[in-house]
Amino acid sequence: MTGSSGFRLVGKITTLLTLMIIAPTAFADMVFNLRRGITDTSQAVYELHMLILWVCVVIAIFVFGTMIVSIILHRRSRGAEPASFSHSPKAELIWTIIPVIILVWMAIPAAKTLVVMEDFRDSEMTIKITGYQWKWHYAYLGTEVDFFSTLARSSNIARQVNSGIDPFSVENYLLEVDNPLVVPVDTKIRLLVTANDVIHSWWVPSFAIKKDAVPGFINEMWFKANETGTYRGQCAELCGRGHGFMPIVVDVMSKDDYTAWIDARTAGQNVAMVESTSDAGPEILAAAEELSGEELYNISCSACHQANGQGLPPTFPSLVDSALVNGPVAKHIDVVVNGRPGTAMIGFSSLLSDAELAAILSYERNAWGLNSGDTVQPSDIAAAR
Repeated sequence: MTGSSGFRLVGKITTLLTLMIIAPTAFADMVFNLRRGITDTSQAVYELHMLILWVCVVIAIFVFGTMIVSIILHRRSRGAEPASFSHSPKAELIWTIIPVIILVWMAIPAAKTLVVMEDFRDSEMTIKITGYQWKWHYAYLGTEVDFFSTLARSSNIARQVNSGIDPFSVENYLLEVDNPLVVPVDTKIRLLVTANDVIHSWWVPSFAIKKDAVPGFINEMWFKANETGTYRGQCAELCGRGHGFMPIVVDVMSKDDYTAWIDARTAGQNVAMVESTSDAGPEILAAAEELSGEELYNISCSACHQANGQGLPPTFPSLVDSALVNGPVAKHIDVVVNGRPGTAMIGFSSLLSDAELAAILSYERNAWGLNSGDTVQPSDIAAAR
């Protein structure tokens, strides 16, 4: 062994020992196995997963063990002679029947679990979920409650280019929303899942449920949470540039807390509906702009156009030097309300109220040093719908 090769060997051994010492500490919090979850279905899926995993481990040990023993005991250096037969009907029959028995044995509990996962009978409440680029809309059927759930502002700002914020300093980065889905514990909840634009996928690992949201179709799934708490998921379908920015958060409450929440939400929503459908004057609009014009823009528009209005050309143009934003108000309203066919610009007519859209448009025309002095009224939005 030369000196250089000896040094390389020592270096490799040192590196290996260092990794063996550091690895247990560095990866102590990492979990690689499937989670148990907090529903009966997720528990059944976990147990099924572990059963099949150990069956595969036993099969792997037997197969690879047989291969290793055969290689060692029947190698040429020991004088082993190859067999003269071309095939063995008995061996072929054995290695066909045994795998079939194993597969059928594993398929029975798997089929039972799948049947239970598709059994929507005796559901106690139904929620319609609609995916948008890039947010979720929740409608509690049989009530007046419905709302959008969007990436939390803290994550939205931190994830933007040159934000100056360390994403690791943001709690639940890219996994927090402004309006979580709220459900009661110990209640069978039926979910109707669809989409308004492209294919999305609603996925919460702790519930062991995932279903594609396909435009023009309604898929079904259900869950019954056994424990209160906050559970997080994500869109599991590559749905566009903002795919990573539409998380799912579900708050499971006690039944009393849920009843109080739904009553408060209904009362607050009724007030919001009265304000948005009334002929709001400049005073109401000014309050909306002051309190939520920038906030609404950051929630609904900054995913594409950035918080500073610079956009990400060419797909998402800058608003600062845009002929649209600096041009006639009517054209600006038309594009925001109805969208631009064939482009990534969707219409917000069905997504936001007149007052909300008026606040956003007024903010866009006066932010980032533009100072046009234009004030868009809710009545202007209503006329463009």
